[in-house]
Amino acid sequence: MKVTMAQKNQIKTVLLHFVIVLALLLSAAGIGYLLRGLGLPEANIVIVFFLAVLLTSLLISSYAFAILASVLAAFLFNFLFTEPYFSFAVHAPSYMVTLFIMSIAALLTSTVTFHAKRNERSAMERELESRALYALTNLLTDAKTFPEIAELAADTISKSVCAGAACLCFDKNGKPEDSYIQCLPGQAVRRRTEDVSDLLQRLSDLDAGFVAGPVFYDWPIYAKDSILGLIRLPREKAQRLSAAQIRILRSMIESTALAMDRFRASQQRIHLHEETVRERYRVNLLRAISHDLRTPLAGMMGTSEMLLGMTDRSDPRYPLMEGIHHDAGWLHSLVENILSLTRLQDGTLAISKQMEAAEEILGGAARYVMRHHPGYDIEVHAPEELFLVPMDAKLISQALINLLENAIKHTDPPGEICVSVEEDRENRKAVFSVRDRGSGIGGADLPHIFELFYTSHAKESDSRKGVGLGLTICDTIVKAHGGTIWARNRADGPGAEFVFSLPLEVETHG
Repeated sequence: MKVTMAQKNQIKTVLLHFVIVLALLLSAAGIGYLLRGLGLPEANIVIVFFLAVLLTSLLISSYAFAILASVLAAFLFNFLFTEPYFSFAVHAPSYMVTLFIMSIAALLTSTVTFHAKRNERSAMERELESRALYALTNLLTDAKTFPEIAELAADTISKSVCAGAACLCFDKNGKPEDSYIQCLPGQAVRRRTEDVSDLLQRLSDLDAGFVAGPVFYDWPIYAKDSILGLIRLPREKAQRLSAAQIRILRSMIESTALAMDRFRASQQRIHLHEETVRERYRVNLLRAISHDLRTPLAGMMGTSEMLLGMTDRSDPRYPLMEGIHHDAGWLHSLVENILSLTRLQDGTLAISKQMEAAEEILGGAARYVMRHHPGYDIEVHAPEELFLVPMDAKLISQALINLLENAIKHTDPPGEICVSVEEDRENRKAVFSVRDRGSGIGGADLPHIFELFYTSHAKESDSRKGVGLGLTICDTIVKAHGGTIWARNRADGPGAEFVFSLPLEVETHG
């Protein structure tokens, strides 16, 4: 059976402790003979053996050896200094009492001394831990970058716990970086990270406080919901860590995790602030441009419409003016959509719900769209009885117009386009629907149809004018009303259907 180096060291330590115990007890016996030769009473010799037991407890940090020294001291005193000498037999009853009291006293002395020494050692370890944590915390407070935090943690752990400690950082996606920093005597070096997939696999199988690798013992640095990095200790040195060193290491890892998490949170706040500022600039720019374009576009639309009324259809200039009128109308609609979207997103457009007749809203939206697209005939279906729905009439009309224009964009004239509303009595909702007979919605487009600036390419010739605002505005308006909107392909043939529902009960805030 092969004996390891650690086992050899343990055997040497035990033998050394035995030698110390025997040397102290034999020294006590020698001094005892000297005191007896001087005619001093046996009580002085007992005190000398007590002193030997006390010195054993002070020199050897082992409870077992302290008890062993107490027992051996009692037997040795009996063997050498009680009659009959050089025998464990005891004739006088007074010697029995002396040996019993001596054994108990020696045992208590060794126990008290051992515990006092252990408490002293624990206090020193706590003091060292507190100093190390205080030093690390002070250093981490001044750290400016993530790599700087990693280097400070590795350097402090290398000096306080385990030489050669290293730190491997993880990115925001929970993936290890390409290199890690290791603190060697007098310098900090960058080393390339080994097989990342193997490292992640070992971390996924983590069942203890660390991961044992071929070169390092890796201790994870965790945030609340992610991993920030690893503290790496050389394998051979990590195997010899004491319980106190492991406790200090865990405390340092927690301090490092707090510093890293705080840095990540600070970076995220800065990033969010920058995004908010950029978004505010974007909204203000769009709003300013839209406001500046509204007046000339309205003039272009009015002038072109007046010229169309003054020009005969057979005039070759008529199609040119008609194109100007249509393009100006499209630009005017786009500008209105941009303004509405910016107001809705920054909360400056207030939702004013009133009880409105649903069939009037549908009819008004259909008439507006047919006036601008005379080649289409839009069907309107509404309940025969008066159907009142709490809504902001202007915004819901805009949402319906956007949905109808989207249907026209994907349907060749005079394709079937239908807008309807019905009451969902069970769920207390009004359900609006716009259906067309176009090519439908592609499977790749369906999950993204309401995203900002997303345009479908199902019909390239018509979608060239789309910028992906109309459906986004519909989604924003409906959600601002507390409703839901969705899209699907028709089950009764080709075409798409856009449906949104509005609650029939007006929310009250008390």
